[in-house]
Amino acid sequence: MKKSIQIAFILFLSATGFAQTKKVAWPEMKTFHSFMAATFHPSEEGNLAPLKQKADSLAIVAKIWQASAIPSNYKPAETKSALENLVAKTIDINNAVAANKSDADLKKLIAEAHDIFHHIAGECKKAAE
Repeated sequence: MKKSIQIAFILFLSATGFAQTKKVAWPEMKTFHSFMAATFHPSEEGNLAPLKQKADSLAIVAKIWQASAIPSNYKPAETKSALENLVAKTIDINNAVAANKSDADLKKLIAEAHDIFHHIAGECKKAAE
């Protein structure tokens, strides 16, 4: 777990540094998305190995994202609530992996987390003014 925390922190710093050189709306979201893509998409093909290997990191980067400032172009209350749900779901995933839950259970959990992510990325944004 210590290694995962270090990796997440390095990724967080990298995303933050990137944001300083290029406009990125929410670097913590981008970092989370990279972990989500690396775990969810293989699971769609029945490959749960990446999820099992990165479940703790997924939870860590979700917590980092939750702790970050919500950009002004997002609905604050709805986004905060959705991030709480996402963190809880990623913790559920990590616990399920640790408990050796079935691949079917893991696929269901990662799909739910994926849906929450897309809710935040899309429906939590304020309408363009």
